[in-house]
Amino acid sequence: MYSAATESLIKQAREIKEDELQKFYIRVFKQLHAKDLGGDTVDSLQRLRLILSATKYTREIPSDLVMKLQTILCSSACPEQLHVLSCSILREIFLSVSSLSNLSHDHRTISYVASVVLSQAGNKETVLPLCHHLLKSLESRLSEGQISKHALSILSRIISVYPDILTDDQVNLVSRKMVDWLRYASMQQGASVSSGGFFSAPRTRQPAPLTEVDGVVTGDFFTVLCVGQSYTDDQWMNMYTFSMIRNWLLTYDTDGTSNAETALLKRTYIQSQHQDDRSEVDSSVMSMVSATSSSSRLLPPKERLREKAFEYCQRLIEQSDRKALKKTDTELQKACIVEAVSIMDIICGEDPSYVYRAFPSIKALYGRLNGDLAYTRALLPIAQFYLNHSEMAAVDSEAVFRQLFGHCPAEQFNEPMLAFEFTQFCLLNASTLQTRVTGYRQSFPNLLKFLAWNSPGLISEFVELLPSLVAPDTAIELLHTILDLPCLAAALDLQHRSAFYQTSWDQQGAKVAACLDAFRQPSHRGLFLYILRPEAGTGDTIDRLKMLHEILGDMAEIPRVVRCAQVIPVLLHVYFNTVTQMADQKLMNQLMLVLLERSSLLYNIKTFNAEVQRVFSTHLQTLCKLYPPLIVDQSRELLDFAGSPSNIYSKEDFYTHVVWVIGEYLSVSYDPRCSVELITSFFESLEAVLFEITQVRQSASPPSFSPRLITVLMTTLAKLATRSQDLIPRASLFLSKMRLFARSAPVISCYSEEDTEEIITRAHELINLLKLPNVAQFVLAPAAGVDGPRWHRDTNTSLPQSMRTVSTLLQRHSSLLPT
Repeated sequence: MYSAATESLIKQAREIKEDELQKFYIRVFKQLHAKDLGGDTVDSLQRLRLILSATKYTREIPSDLVMKLQTILCSSACPEQLHVLSCSILREIFLSVSSLSNLSHDHRTISYVASVVLSQAGNKETVLPLCHHLLKSLESRLSEGQISKHALSILSRIISVYPDILTDDQVNLVSRKMVDWLRYASMQQGASVSSGGFFSAPRTRQPAPLTEVDGVVTGDFFTVLCVGQSYTDDQWMNMYTFSMIRNWLLTYDTDGTSNAETALLKRTYIQSQHQDDRSEVDSSVMSMVSATSSSSRLLPPKERLREKAFEYCQRLIEQSDRKALKKTDTELQKACIVEAVSIMDIICGEDPSYVYRAFPSIKALYGRLNGDLAYTRALLPIAQFYLNHSEMAAVDSEAVFRQLFGHCPAEQFNEPMLAFEFTQFCLLNASTLQTRVTGYRQSFPNLLKFLAWNSPGLISEFVELLPSLVAPDTAIELLHTILDLPCLAAALDLQHRSAFYQTSWDQQGAKVAACLDAFRQPSHRGLFLYILRPEAGTGDTIDRLKMLHEILGDMAEIPRVVRCAQVIPVLLHVYFNTVTQMADQKLMNQLMLVLLERSSLLYNIKTFNAEVQRVFSTHLQTLCKLYPPLIVDQSRELLDFAGSPSNIYSKEDFYTHVVWVIGEYLSVSYDPRCSVELITSFFESLEAVLFEITQVRQSASPPSFSPRLITVLMTTLAKLATRSQDLIPRASLFLSKMRLFARSAPVISCYSEEDTEEIITRAHELINLLKLPNVAQFVLAPAAGVDGPRWHRDTNTSLPQSMRTVSTLLQRHSSLLPT
């Protein structure tokens, strides 16, 4: 939300009149031609930028003003603030980028010009002049080396959008340059100027050697982890190259083994440095990357870039083992580990011959970082490396993934960036994890901790991820876990507060403190241990779930818990859509039982119960449609549920759908086990419920249920009566009393006239149908498949004629309902 002042400025910018706008353009144009481009010019350009960006449509500005802004954009003499404003303005309008083809070679302006060109470019041809200029600047040896730094970063952006913009020769050119910058940067610090004191002139200090992060003088080639007070231009290019090497390798992936000569040169190079790739465990990484082989220079540029990038990454892994003197260097080490392992993973994917050289370093790195929570994010690229290459190297990766899925989510669920990256890792590798990592699907209690703590920020990711976690053997426990996710959010909140001894972080401090005391009580330890369990397999749910809901009752209004509850309906839809595609008869029956049980056993959060029951209602119909014998299989549980009027008042929508599926699918046409006795049992149970809720007493309170429930109950009774015709007189007698109910004072005071007429009309129609049992059975309980499109289009079928017959009969007997 914007502040009131900002909202006012945006509104003014949107509502400015055209004549005022033209005058403003003229004023800005005059200000830009003044000798002194001061504060007034900056203010005017800021306002112009706001006017252009405040509307959804693109405004047109005079061409002379556009040309002046382009001149400022390419001028090295203008202040940087004007460059920024000119760039942002030109990006908001339609612009022919051909006018910017004559680009400046100044390092301060090229990035702004490139930003405008890339924002306006509609195809590869539009960007070609910029790309050619960048490549030319990379080849040139200018006195100001900074331009190459900007050129490299802009080139990385271009290839991300247009990967085919470079020819093979241009790719080779950049690859050769990157090899030089990566491997052959200078080893001395850049020259720095120091003040010679108050009375003496500044003097230039002699270059000093670079140091490692622990203060030791660097003895090998330069990397981003080498420390200095200032850096030379080629050292800066080294850093820029490392930052874009991953994108470059992914964009220009080549199979190094396709060319026999290249493969032979590469094998020669590797053998000259390592007699046995598998013996690298005892070798020094530093000595390995220090060796320079003349045969490596014979490799094609892309292959040589791989080799030097691989050496660079191994040196970074060695440097990351040093104890940094500064905290910022420690954070840099973590980032470099992530990037280096990711680059090595790409290189090994492009050329499998690197796998045996990489695994000793990766394995040693994992052994060093495993168990250190500060380096958890670095474990993700290591796990990715194991996932991609462990089979080729015959390395057991089970321990890696047991650590990753067993401990990371449980101990660092409150790290938002880790949660996002962890979820992205699972999404990227979902199919592989399902087939190769045995504990992946059993780890969903841990994975859902990320969602419980960080929802709804991760809801879109978990919507994609959830289907990969559904399996027949864990489907029921997963459903219970999804329903208990708000409880998990509350328990995680209490666990986090308990660890930091903070009991009153919000206005509900007293209530939270009471829950925190319960969390610490030994008698409740089992409940919380279950809800915080790290993996599946300990049971479907807990018997004392209602007690847990009572313990966590005061946490139901905590914002984190409320936000978590809001994502459950979405997850439930995804879950049921997935599980119904793989469910067998046994699982279908288990799902039905869970729906009946959990419809009244949910965490008491505002609107949460109603939303979950609405989802249950939708998928209850789907389950019964897929497997109609469910009604007979679960007849005892359905009788208990449908025969209890209390269910109407706590979950009317779900109860209504249960009654509907009973009337729809309790038929011998769906299941030969459907006996007359079973139909009679359901009829009597529903008849008793309908009788209880429709008793006409003047002292009775107005009904708290909808007319829809009444009409569904009446229709279900009529359907059951047609399947056991001995029940038709009872059904007809009961339906004949519905007019009295609908016209009673409590009902009239509660329902509208349309509602009462709907009840009376439905009773009237059902009575008329039951007078013709065979027709009623055909209309109210058609055979399976009779509602298909063919029955309504094909005149050779009996349904159109039957429908016309029923319509005539209903009209003939329309006045038979007693008044």
